[in-house]
Amino acid sequence: MGDGNVKQIQDEPLFHDLVERRKRFAWTLAIAMLVIYFGFIAIIAFAPWLLAIPIAGSVTTIGIPVGLFVIVSAFALTGIYVWRANAVFDPLTLRIIERMK
Repeated sequence: MGDGNVKQIQDEPLFHDLVERRKRFAWTLAIAMLVIYFGFIAIIAFAPWLLAIPIAGSVTTIGIPVGLFVIVSAFALTGIYVWRANAVFDPLTLRIIERMK
């Protein structure tokens, strides 16, 4: 692909739409993950007793499901991004490619 093609793609309004939508969505998911992770770390640092509360009188504490939530949320947010990329970003990319032909 020559420099002329790159310039043509960069000038395409659909390309700007794709870049903006993808950036906004990626930042939204990144901020969500940061809030989840640093929220967990803040609880560990400032109120560890909250995570030590037993669940229904058993030996399992609230910290176990909360920790699992942090791990599962990373996988879930990744899955959400992949779904959105396949459903929205890839078709938009194909439309850009078709317009360049």
